[in-house]
Amino acid sequence: MTRLGRLIDGLANAEAEIQVTAVAIDHRQVTRGALFGAFRGARFNAEDVIPDAIAAGAVAVITRPGVVVEGAFHIEADEPRRAFALAAARFFDRAPETLVAVTGTNGKTSCVELTRQIWRQLGHSAASIGTLGITTTDEQVKTGLTTPDIVTFLANLSGLSAEGVSHVAFEASSHGLDQYRTEGPRVAAAAFTNLSRDHLDYHLDMDSYFAAKMRLFDEVVAADGAAVFWADDEWSDRAIGHASRRGLRLFTVGAAGQAIRLLDRQPTALGQSLELDVATIGRRSVNLPLIGAYQAANALVSAGLAIATGADAAAVIDALARVQPVRGRLERAALTRSGAPIYIDYAHTPDALAAALAALRPHAHGRLIAVFGAGGDRDAGKRPAMGAEAVRGADMVIVTDDNPRGEDPALIRRSILSGAPGAIEMADRRAAIARAVDEAQAGDIIVIAGKGHEQGQIIGRGDAMRVLPFDDATVAREEAGQ
Repeated sequence: MTRLGRLIDGLANAEAEIQVTAVAIDHRQVTRGALFGAFRGARFNAEDVIPDAIAAGAVAVITRPGVVVEGAFHIEADEPRRAFALAAARFFDRAPETLVAVTGTNGKTSCVELTRQIWRQLGHSAASIGTLGITTTDEQVKTGLTTPDIVTFLANLSGLSAEGVSHVAFEASSHGLDQYRTEGPRVAAAAFTNLSRDHLDYHLDMDSYFAAKMRLFDEVVAADGAAVFWADDEWSDRAIGHASRRGLRLFTVGAAGQAIRLLDRQPTALGQSLELDVATIGRRSVNLPLIGAYQAANALVSAGLAIATGADAAAVIDALARVQPVRGRLERAALTRSGAPIYIDYAHTPDALAAALAALRPHAHGRLIAVFGAGGDRDAGKRPAMGAEAVRGADMVIVTDDNPRGEDPALIRRSILSGAPGAIEMADRRAAIARAVDEAQAGDIIVIAGKGHEQGQIIGRGDAMRVLPFDDATVAREEAGQ
């Protein structure tokens, strides 16, 4: 139980003494004594259910100005999501001592998980939060979103702190940043991986998409914090400008990096050798057990975050040789009967698909076979470009269903195929995977892209939505006879 005056600044004495026992943004989770955040969303307006929240016991409600609230103390804020987030952070009142965040179109999940792995090797109790859920040394718990809602996020941080976790890396999605889902606790460092087309159904244009991500550097990371950038992306200079104007300590990595310069990268049988020039320790060589240029990028961004938050640079670089592949990110799932490896990857944007194919190409002595689709009720404009990247990067392309959600899957496939001349269309995802397995010969490589770690296939929307059990890795192993 906490006084409202401790959560919200500037209240009169009577209002400040109101006792708050919980915080909630879902009226169905309101309990007696709760502070309720009522926000307008794209599909649901929580302002409409304020009476329900008050009936359930809410004692105070945060809204935008002009909303009518009767029966509970009313707090108006120009940015109600932010006001609620800051109040909720005070309510939970504990978090791991070292927090870092990663934003960008691709690579967020890998970066937070690789950062966790590096910290663990250095002796810290560490966790990652993001698309894969909450990952610690002992377990992985699903949260359902890349960036969870603010109450879930803060409650998870509080729980991790209570369990002795001292270091957490979390994904900061553009949606999460735009909706103030990462406010409150001190963020010591933030990283930017890259930017390419995605989520334009929400942000409408690339400049708005970029601006949402830049909130991480403009407002969320601590004023005395650090910023890590993959220096080789076309958007990186603009992103670095945001951090520079804020006065953050800069750590750039990559071929154009200064903190960690990538001098050379050579593929090996199951990974790649990297030649690095690290600002504080000089030249170092490391055998990274992950394949592909973008995996090297993710590893160096993660190393940058560890160094930026005080880790010994030599120990961090040594740790890169012992990291493990991230679930659903160029994960080798099986071998076909002919000996062709099958990789699973989460790539669901044109750039990510191109990067996955480029990563696998040096390891394919025969053909590179790609199986993929595109999600429904998401940015439709990227679909032809995904098809174009697939036929450009692979020798055989099978276009299938991903998560069609509320759209006609045939129309999704048709859109992809408009940019993919010569591609094969197979609606059934299992059948498409089986076709690739049957086609593969010794020396070939199969990549199944789009769903990565996901355990189900989403069909329909709203009350008609169904999630059919489907794991690309499991299906690949079954079709390969393993």
